[in-house]
Amino acid sequence: MKKILSGIAALLTLSVACADFPDKPILLVVPFAAGGPSDRIARDLAESLRKSLGGQPITVENVGGSGGTVGTAKVAKAAPDGYTLLVHHIGMATAPALYRNLSYKVQDDFEYLGLVNEAPMVLIARPNFPANTYSELLKWIEANPGRASLANAGLGSASHLCGLLFQNAIKLPLSTVPYKGTGPAMTDLSNGQVDLMCDQATNAVPYIESGKVKAYAVTSIKRATAPALIRLPSLDETGLKGVNVTVWHALYAPRGTPKAIIEKLNMALKMALRDPELIKREEVLGLNMVSDNRMNPTDHKRFVELETLKWGVLIRAAGQFAD
Repeated sequence: MKKILSGIAALLTLSVACADFPDKPILLVVPFAAGGPSDRIARDLAESLRKSLGGQPITVENVGGSGGTVGTAKVAKAAPDGYTLLVHHIGMATAPALYRNLSYKVQDDFEYLGLVNEAPMVLIARPNFPANTYSELLKWIEANPGRASLANAGLGSASHLCGLLFQNAIKLPLSTVPYKGTGPAMTDLSNGQVDLMCDQATNAVPYIESGKVKAYAVTSIKRATAPALIRLPSLDETGLKGVNVTVWHALYAPRGTPKAIIEKLNMALKMALRDPELIKREEVLGLNMVSDNRMNPTDHKRFVELETLKWGVLIRAAGQFAD
């Protein structure tokens, strides 16, 4: 009888907690260092979520390390009460293939709350690179095999994955130069120390607008609509098929978070993604806010499953793994 009463009491307490949720600040973990594209997106999203959750404060915490796996593991182990959430990008789908000893299971250790946005990558070069158009760039690479250096932000980064696809598609050798993050890679690119990089539109747009880098093409199937990118062809448009890379971000909670709280968070996310201020801020950077079924937990999870399969094949074929 005591066990039954105890169970009933626990259920009632949980019911009240779900009804009052949220009644204290929420922690939003970004598994990357401050100042990068994911950090910017998380802070913009936090403000819109705050408004759709009745003004409850949302604190962004940067927990970088090991390609985003440290911060992601922190959320996987957090209390499943809705007060610790994760904003992660395409790395959620690539980690299972990249890391042999991942401390969490992408499909099992999280509640999927919904996709947030998508953005193309942009093929860019140092400002004094000889080529001015994509066709000129391809001709230069063909005429100088192995001479062009291709920077990336490290193993498993979006720029690394995009670079792999690009090299596979053009079937020409490039010299890959890995960095410890987008910041130092972009610094060397804009200073002329490396030749090329495939970078997230969110990060590349300010450098393109200021003339610190040259831009050749975007990796979405259609042209991007951001003012700084609209003149650029898509790689698909140039005839280079298969290099269709969109960097997406999504929201997660620890596994076991009550269904009622998941539903509240999903509703708040959908409201946030309709916030005109958020849409305006993100579109300028080349980001498209998600408005399809992937905003729903089930469709979001299915999308990540498909992305995991897609990138797993490429990563394993390239033989590039982390411990």
